[in-house]
Amino acid sequence: MPRTAGVLIPLFSLRSATDWGVGEISDLLPFARWASGAGIRVVQVLPVAEAARGQNSPYAALSAFAIDPVYLAVDSLVDFAAAGGHDALSPADRKLLGEVRGSPTVRWNEVRGLKTRALELAFQAFVQQQWQLKTQRARELERFAREQSAWIDDYALFVSIHDEAMGGRSWIEWPLPLRDREPGALADARSQLSERLLFRTWLQWLCDRQWHAARRGANAVGVELAGDIPFMVATDSADVWARRQDFRLDARVGVPPDAFSATGQDWGLPVYRWAEMEAGGQVWMTARAERMADLYGIYRVDHVVGLYRTYYFPNDGSPPAFVPADEPAQVANGERMMAIFSRRARVVAEDLGVVPDFIRLSLDRLAIPGYRVQRWERDWKLPGQPFRDPATWPEVSVATTGTHDTDSLADWYDSLGDVDRRALLALPGLDAIRDRAPARFDDSVRDALLELLYASGSDLLLLPFQDLFGHRERVNVPGTVTEQNWTYRISSTLTRLVADLDSRRRLRALAERHGRMALR
Repeated sequence: MPRTAGVLIPLFSLRSATDWGVGEISDLLPFARWASGAGIRVVQVLPVAEAARGQNSPYAALSAFAIDPVYLAVDSLVDFAAAGGHDALSPADRKLLGEVRGSPTVRWNEVRGLKTRALELAFQAFVQQQWQLKTQRARELERFAREQSAWIDDYALFVSIHDEAMGGRSWIEWPLPLRDREPGALADARSQLSERLLFRTWLQWLCDRQWHAARRGANAVGVELAGDIPFMVATDSADVWARRQDFRLDARVGVPPDAFSATGQDWGLPVYRWAEMEAGGQVWMTARAERMADLYGIYRVDHVVGLYRTYYFPNDGSPPAFVPADEPAQVANGERMMAIFSRRARVVAEDLGVVPDFIRLSLDRLAIPGYRVQRWERDWKLPGQPFRDPATWPEVSVATTGTHDTDSLADWYDSLGDVDRRALLALPGLDAIRDRAPARFDDSVRDALLELLYASGSDLLLLPFQDLFGHRERVNVPGTVTEQNWTYRISSTLTRLVADLDSRRRLRALAERHGRMALR
């Protein structure tokens, strides 16, 4: 891959003058225009799969394939206009729209409710003016449904039963005929819920149209969209319900003990049946990879260590273990998965945390970039634990200042003690601020650290949006469930961001100086 600069920004964080309280698919195009002007050639978003009910985390998906309809740009929908647009909303909803649009954070529950009510109005207009009249748009929806039938049939049925017939109850609690997918029960449900199935399919058709329009527009200005494939879907998901043979429900995925947790982490997610998936031809994993390649040119493989060896907690209380159990089988499993994911798109591996050496050696053999997070790149066993010079990082790697789970570069710098700050400032690329050794983060520290990362040996640079500006907002605090997690919104509208010529020139100069203007 040529030397490239990229930015990480959750889609939900984008803000425009016309959004509905959350970043929308169409916002990707003006953001890509800003990125292009700033010399940034890759825009990475967090997962946009439809979230499990009651979840705001993009890593707990109700479907591995469906885009969350909360990201639809409602004002761009012809069916919403046909329904009367904003005038069709109740006075309470018009008031709420103004409140969530101006909110400093994403108010997920209110935004979801508001958009759902608006989309129901738009759908009724579509049914009356398009579907019943069998128009060209109706035929386009039918074609989309046929093309995506491998996943969308089960998805639409699952969500319709889950939300409409079962009142939000987990599929595990459904009546046995539905829980166990007896053909007669499924046929009855399809008949009784036919309009809701059409509604869910229509939403995904709209998401797909908006997404591909945004991707084409981004590509036209020299920017590629990058994504993030979560390690697992939620237990209460269409995929687990429809493909029970691929998942163990008598155990939960987690990670082993490390420096941050003496007992490890229990994520409460199902466990892959690796042997059964391989025997079945890897149908589901292959379909996931194809879906990601359809949406993105590059994507991050979340928790790559789990694809080699999955750590799990048995529900019966027996000791945690890895599957596969031995190193040769783990290497074979991981390399099979990475071959599937790499087939149609470029991938990078999230190889952070406790990762055995043999996994990183495997990724090196496969020429798949792993992460180099500047704050953690230190020679931990040497006296003083010196920071590794980013100029020495391998070409096949991803350079970054942090992830969606870390605090900002500004807050991290301010948290350094004197010893760690001296160790950081000893790096060759920080001569400009070494003598002054500022104890607090400022623009000069920001510029020096960005220069250091842009000059790194890594071919791909992928920086959190906040760190490009020295902002301090945080996306998520791992291991916590709070109202602040996953609610970050940028403070400026995209119109003002695009008009900010100073930031664009500053960042573009960095990209030009360090040869990071290429994409292909």
